[in-house]
Amino acid sequence: MSNNTKPNNSMLNDAGTRALIFQILLLSIVVFVGYFLFTNLQNNLDNRGISTGFAFFNEPAGFPILIHLIEYTDSGTYGRAFAVALINTFVISLIGIVLATIIGVIVGLARLSNNWLVARLATVYVETLRNLPLLLQMFFWYFAVLAALPAPGDSYELADFLLNKRGIYSPNPIFQDGFGVVVAGFILSIIASIALVVWAKKRQTKTGLWFPAYWSSLGLIIAITFLALIVSGFPIEFDIPQKSRFNVSGGMVLPPEFVAVLIALSTYTGAFIAEIVRAGILSVNWGQTEAARSLGLRDSLTQRLIVLPQALRVIIPPLTSQYLNLAKNSSLGAAIAYPELVSVVMGTTLNQTGQAIETIGLCMLVYGSLSLTISMFMNWYNKKMSLIER
Repeated sequence: MSNNTKPNNSMLNDAGTRALIFQILLLSIVVFVGYFLFTNLQNNLDNRGISTGFAFFNEPAGFPILIHLIEYTDSGTYGRAFAVALINTFVISLIGIVLATIIGVIVGLARLSNNWLVARLATVYVETLRNLPLLLQMFFWYFAVLAALPAPGDSYELADFLLNKRGIYSPNPIFQDGFGVVVAGFILSIIASIALVVWAKKRQTKTGLWFPAYWSSLGLIIAITFLALIVSGFPIEFDIPQKSRFNVSGGMVLPPEFVAVLIALSTYTGAFIAEIVRAGILSVNWGQTEAARSLGLRDSLTQRLIVLPQALRVIIPPLTSQYLNLAKNSSLGAAIAYPELVSVVMGTTLNQTGQAIETIGLCMLVYGSLSLTISMFMNWYNKKMSLIER
């Protein structure tokens, strides 16, 4: 019996064609919805006589910002205020990530310690801090700890540092002529240390011989920088803070708002990172440690050279999420008057100008860009540390 059935050559039977059609339909729907929302928004703004644009950035802001790393006065523009808030957000996020990582690694290792007391203290730290709201912790450090410190006239003194309810005062470095030599020496030492680490890794790959590259790099940086200081005649002086009856003069100060936000962010996120580090280390087969001990390696070298490199495959992905959370949680600093992006732009600037779309859009753009930058860096690092299968 002959089979007269003809193959169906319809385009809809091709999986690739169907996928392309569905993607075109989806894109058309997204474009239509976006156009509808945009035109609706534009019509509503026109009906209410609200102008759009960023021309207000050139207008004087008229409000002070107590914490600023670049020059700013009450007569500064809204654009200048945005730059100050942007820098404050970046600084608190970057320092918080570094401190949270250090705290997390130390506490994570402490939880695995054979010392009963150390392990239990680390457990109490983790279970306490990660189960309390971050905002509550900020309030605790700001109102219960820092606000309870003595007045400037009764500041606590430690060497040339002063501690009172207005913040932490420290010597302020004043750079003199010739400090460029020190900067050049420091940059040169960084380049030399990177070259040393690269050389040590290549040498270990070829010969199997280990070289203490990181400690040697640290010593190289210190030595070259100190030599540059000697050659240039120590072109740096320090303005020491001096307390009087009612105030403190000289030095530089870390305001209590900055200190409270930084401590809360780093300790809270550090508790989560500690559990990530502990889980990553426990994921490495115990046979790796036993093999290292059979070769006579010390426990510290075993952890640093064998266990941690393998644990990073498990640690890095959830660690990225914690870094992203820390950067976004910095916006909670607005609750205790830390002048970050939300406080300055979506708070004061929005209230004074009424430019809701522009201010909210700017904040979304900044936090989105910051998060994507962190993700890109961590993805690159994760790919670099991943095992290469043969």
